[in-house]
Amino acid sequence: MNGWWVHDLWNSGQRIELIAWIFWVIAAITLHELAHGWAALWEGDDTPSVTGHMTANPVVHMGVPSIIAFLIIGIAWGMMPVNPYRFRHGKWGRILVSFAGPAMNLLLAGCTLIALGVIMKPDVLLEHGFSDVERFLFTGGFLNLILFALNMLPVPPLDGSNILANLSSTVANWYRHPRAQMAGLLLFFALMWSGLFGAIFNFAERVSLFIAYSIANGLQ
Repeated sequence: MNGWWVHDLWNSGQRIELIAWIFWVIAAITLHELAHGWAALWEGDDTPSVTGHMTANPVVHMGVPSIIAFLIIGIAWGMMPVNPYRFRHGKWGRILVSFAGPAMNLLLAGCTLIALGVIMKPDVLLEHGFSDVERFLFTGGFLNLILFALNMLPVPPLDGSNILANLSSTVANWYRHPRAQMAGLLLFFALMWSGLFGAIFNFAERVSLFIAYSIANGLQ
């Protein structure tokens, strides 16, 4: 079992980190996809409801392949079926629906980091580190910042690519190429393993800590 992320975190004593990661990955993906669905419904498309995806059940949003990937490597994804041809506001509706998911992650990050800043005592943190509740909130904050940043990358099939495609016909034509989606996925994973993910991860942690510290110091 050595090398399995769940086993390693549990045995290293990082149990609150493990619990927080599992909770926030599932919650963040579920709410991200529901945000897409709510925006699509507002745009006049009932596909999310008809297909049974307007539910809090994370299994519906993640699907079996994503759940398996999450169990193996701790990374997952979700999906919300929509029909862009039903959107009332054309390309602006498509942009809205695409941005709704990342916006939800940004909202979750803001809420958790504000809550962390309210309960956090900077002096105590410097001496003793995070409490379990603070660690839980901090994980939710930086994880959702990561998801916001990753999803805004203009790489198919991420939300950022849909937004950019609706702003530029040239980009849209390139994305329609049969190999664009596969190339996008390969590029995404290449960037992840090249160190980009680690850089985003570290940056999100620093930004989250800065925000929480700023709020905590402002309340003193």
